[in-house]
Amino acid sequence: MLFISGKNNIFAGNYKKVMSETKIITSQYIEIEQTPAGVGERIFARVIDYIIIFLYMYGMFHFFDRFIGFNGGESALLTFFAFYLPAVFYSLLWEVFNNGRSPGKMLFKMRVVMQDGSTPDTAAYFMRWILLFIDVWMSWIGILVILLNKNNQRFGDIAAGTMVIKERDYKSIHVSLDEYDYLSKNYRPVFPQAENLSLEQVNTLSEALARFDSNRHARITLLTSKVKDFLKINTDIEDTVFLSTLLRDYQYFALEEI
Repeated sequence: MLFISGKNNIFAGNYKKVMSETKIITSQYIEIEQTPAGVGERIFARVIDYIIIFLYMYGMFHFFDRFIGFNGGESALLTFFAFYLPAVFYSLLWEVFNNGRSPGKMLFKMRVVMQDGSTPDTAAYFMRWILLFIDVWMSWIGILVILLNKNNQRFGDIAAGTMVIKERDYKSIHVSLDEYDYLSKNYRPVFPQAENLSLEQVNTLSEALARFDSNRHARITLLTSKVKDFLKINTDIEDTVFLSTLLRDYQYFALEEI
């Protein structure tokens, strides 16, 4: 069961800034917080993405004009697929294949997640993309919705159940909390080096262990060798047990940061 509430933090400096945070209490009674990206950051990130789209289309226009030409038939079809489709599907493709991050979001260290902190599926990304046209063409309404929403969600986010958060929160919330039960209160990590793993590396380990095919043994052996070399770990623990232990240790450190 999942409960979501909101609160405000005030940071003092040369000025005062109020930033909304979403608090999540999981069924294991673990409390985690994620900070929604500000409307200004989201606008600037969108501008960066539009600049990239413009540069792409500008470059493709001159390429076609010089080498192919804008004629009918096969040339028109090629123009459609190479010129228009990548621009139209820009946001959807980047978010689906880059873990919720477009270049603009990467620059401003933001990421799309579900409201409970989990990774969106393709359907959620698609819903955000479809409603992006409303949010963009009715931009003043879209901005107003973000400003009036405690999680800074636009129409697409509300419909998809997603939100854009600051990247620094992602490691803390993107942990398999449903597996928290096997980490007892007295659990102590076996390999402290696990704290140095990146989220992408952890995902690679998880995917390798989850796949059961004819190449599993060779894949696990090779991956274990690379991990030991990268983390400077010397152990005789069986490869599968070693990787599983490393994931538990990473989870321990991630939860410690919450």
